[in-house]
Amino acid sequence: MNEEKAVTQNNRDLYSPATVAGHRLQNRIVMAPMTRNRAIENLPNALMAEYYAQRALAGLIITEGTSPSPEGLGYPRIPGLFSEAQVAGWKGVTGAVHSRGAKIFVQFMHTGRIGHPHNLPQGAQVLAPSAIAAAGEIYTDRAGMQPHPAPRAMSLDDIARTRQDFVKAAQNAIAAGFDGVELHGANGYLLEQFIRPTSNQRSDDYGGPIENRARFVLEVARATAEAIGASRVGIRLSPYGVFNDMPPYAEMEADYTYLAEQLGKLGLAYLHIVDHSAMGAPAVPEQIKQAMRAAFGGPVILVGAYDAQRAQDDLNAGRADLIAVGRDFLANPDLPDRWQQGLALNAPDFDTFYTPGEKGYTDYPTRAA
Repeated sequence: MNEEKAVTQNNRDLYSPATVAGHRLQNRIVMAPMTRNRAIENLPNALMAEYYAQRALAGLIITEGTSPSPEGLGYPRIPGLFSEAQVAGWKGVTGAVHSRGAKIFVQFMHTGRIGHPHNLPQGAQVLAPSAIAAAGEIYTDRAGMQPHPAPRAMSLDDIARTRQDFVKAAQNAIAAGFDGVELHGANGYLLEQFIRPTSNQRSDDYGGPIENRARFVLEVARATAEAIGASRVGIRLSPYGVFNDMPPYAEMEADYTYLAEQLGKLGLAYLHIVDHSAMGAPAVPEQIKQAMRAAFGGPVILVGAYDAQRAQDDLNAGRADLIAVGRDFLANPDLPDRWQQGLALNAPDFDTFYTPGEKGYTDYPTRAA
């Protein structure tokens, strides 16, 4: 997608409206996707609708990671979008957000090997490109912290079925009122597990050189774009991300630039590049971000511990078209107003990030409270 065509608003002010990939946004601030674990029985609910509506001063909201299939429900209490009940639940969220002027994309997060049988529905299995367990542990409601299990290596039939799961979930997303979907190709989940050579040691057409390791991601992106329209599909990538046992490797810059170039050929809505250096991950070199931006050729979202001034500076410099914010948006439902007026921010309560209920979720004060 040609960037000049995709971003049709010349004003790069953080707080001014912009049209990106055909989506008219009330500003250039994005609420980043954040897992919050409030979806009891994996169903979106009224509390979640309230949470997202509170933060609909954003131009674009990207939801928490949402599974396209039962096998992708690796964490407890994360939502899905593969059943009629889930579609109905999400309609309440999208309606609440749209009533306040924001656009909303659902993020599709298939957890792959980052899961546990205690967290999955009966009959679902932990799947991954290769039968290589991730280091570390995962929380389960049933038994607390548990070691990551060895996943079952996906067969070609599993790969085809999972690709179709993403397509069906994308169609469900449109039925639920979403403006689009974001494919989660970051943070060590299934799509990135295929990209990285440490988690993908297949010897077939989906393993080996980057052209093969990128194949599944590109197939999912292409099939999803064909199903709902490329302007409704974005993707998130995390070069140099180490979360969930994803160590750096020598060819990373070349691999991610290749992937960005191939994704750009699909004309997707945007490329969302993650920099988690503020959380302890290696910094993503600026030249990699800009190489990926140039290779992709369309709108780019950057995320990584932004404050208002740095966000505006990166927009002015043409490094990004939109700026995403995570934890500060979690703790400040009215973040765009606070930034614009130079007001102090609430501090996030880390103890309630992933706990059920409204505490630390919908009870953060706004400046008007």
